[in-house]
Amino acid sequence: MDNDTYNRMFSEKKFQGTISFSYSLSKLSWLRVGGPVDILFRPKNKDNLVSFLKKAPCYIPITTIGVCSNLLIRDGGINGVALKLGSGFAEIEISDDEVKVGAGNLGARVAIHLSKFGFDMSFLRTIPGTIGGAVLMNAGCYGYSFGDYVSAIEGITRDGKFIKLSKKDLDFSYRKCQMSDELIVTSVILKPVRLQREVIEEKMEKAVFQRQKTQPVKLPSCGSTFKNPDGKPSLMKETKIKLKAWKLIDEAGLRGKKIGNAQVSEKHPNFLINLGGATASDIEVLGEHVRKIVYEKHNITLDWELIRIGKK
Repeated sequence: MDNDTYNRMFSEKKFQGTISFSYSLSKLSWLRVGGPVDILFRPKNKDNLVSFLKKAPCYIPITTIGVCSNLLIRDGGINGVALKLGSGFAEIEISDDEVKVGAGNLGARVAIHLSKFGFDMSFLRTIPGTIGGAVLMNAGCYGYSFGDYVSAIEGITRDGKFIKLSKKDLDFSYRKCQMSDELIVTSVILKPVRLQREVIEEKMEKAVFQRQKTQPVKLPSCGSTFKNPDGKPSLMKETKIKLKAWKLIDEAGLRGKKIGNAQVSEKHPNFLINLGGATASDIEVLGEHVRKIVYEKHNITLDWELIRIGKK
């Protein structure tokens, strides 16, 4: 479909919110790579989103994105609409022992805000992504997983209907949950643990220090690239985990390996970084090379944790 057709079909006069055409998603990507999307739509609120979904032709594909902190968008870009939830989906509502947070919130913002009220979601402090993404990926670190604290989610279907799913419906497991790709998560109801504010703040400070010490925070990356083969976080409270992705990569001699302007981080081998000017292809080819060499060395297949979408 050509740009003129998209312009007529998706005019801002028809849809409230911000609409951008042929938008380069590299501007949003933490890796600073990726091709264009035909349409980027940023609704102001739920009503705008429902209106858009009801009017958008069903044959137009819609992809929901957050801050693209765990997303590799290939160089050919993606067809159709990229839907990005912003400030209109960033509410934080506290009620007794439950908290309702908008899917557009950054996890770090939620962790800091809730700490003031004695709710401990401190592990989110160092996870770069939105609450919506945290649901989809069952994000976690240091032995904690987002799904452990979820009571329910609220969302909107592709045809513009509101829906609420319980934790049981989502069936959380290591770095995933069972949820339709067409469901757009708008908010999450959490049941955090209560702790003293000072204790939570200390935990967050330690987590930030640990991240800066062990991860390449000054270069573009998308965090952990591969899942741990045994399906567990790499840093558990019980230090009994043997199969760590970073260790398998390191033992295969891949620390510092480069393809194009993409590199296996010397600081943390499970991070692929953009040295400047890398393409999405550089990142993906390097990742597949890592998987190949690790398999040859250890007879273990690493699964991508980084989500890859779009045309090559």
